[in-house]
Amino acid sequence: MQNWIGIAIWIIMGAAIGLVMRAAIDRPEEQPGHAQVIMALGAFAAVIGGMLGVGISHLFDPLALSAGGMAGAAVFAAMMTFIYRWGLRTLI
Repeated sequence: MQNWIGIAIWIIMGAAIGLVMRAAIDRPEEQPGHAQVIMALGAFAAVIGGMLGVGISHLFDPLALSAGGMAGAAVFAAMMTFIYRWGLRTLI
């Protein structure tokens, strides 16, 4: 049960990081309704990053509510939403 709670925290944290990144990087040509897309991207990236963080930091006793899982989720969600908000849009 503890792992499911940790994964839910990853999802909420990723969505929040996506909204923070949306507020931090302003795009004047942005279409309305873009907040849901960046929240979903942040949540998905946080789950992937959390799994990578747990896999790297805890080999024998993997727990989602660990420092490695939380750090991996935060870093990967921030990185993916930053790439989407800043990098991907300027390349197109």
